[in-house]
Amino acid sequence: MSLLDISISYMNHSRTDYVILGLLTVEPNLSGYDIRKAVESSIGYFWSESYGQIYPALKRLAAKGLIQPSASTPKSRRRQYSITPSGRQSLQQWLAQPFYNEPPRNEFLLKLFFGAEAPVSVSAAHIRDLNQKNRQMLATALEIESMAQKQPPQSPHLPYWMLTLTLGIALTRAALEWGESALAQIESPAPTPDLPPPHDPPSRP
Repeated sequence: MSLLDISISYMNHSRTDYVILGLLTVEPNLSGYDIRKAVESSIGYFWSESYGQIYPALKRLAAKGLIQPSASTPKSRRRQYSITPSGRQSLQQWLAQPFYNEPPRNEFLLKLFFGAEAPVSVSAAHIRDLNQKNRQMLATALEIESMAQKQPPQSPHLPYWMLTLTLGIALTRAALEWGESALAQIESPAPTPDLPPPHDPPSRP
């Protein structure tokens, strides 16, 4: 598939559409509120979704016949949706396309890049803060991994969920290792340049 084909596909469907379609394959009969909570508790660890786009996307997908209101939804509750065969086919076509990761906007790295304009202690404090956040993230990920391993492997989605989780654990551990090395490097005294040995003054004749 050419880049033009991919760009046209993205014009026809935003990635919010595919988030919704994907979540409806995991659990049908979700409302917009349910989808928002599902994002927070699952893909929110690696995918930032604009919640203001969820409800317009639901209407757009329903109009195209890719999702449909659940027939069993009581009138007193939020409107729930399920995926249609056309919606599942659209999701599968998108999954087969090459992925594209947008360049990240990382303020920590931006400040570190210009760190020479501030005292060393400023960059060191940022690195310590990053290390602390990564320790907390790692602890959370390991707890999720432990709970997931105790669950019976009933869902066909579970092996793929575990792959995303173990990648996150590996990357966080690597970031912590880098952080400790960076602190040692940035806080070590600058090496003194080698100077030529002093010469004896010339003797008088």
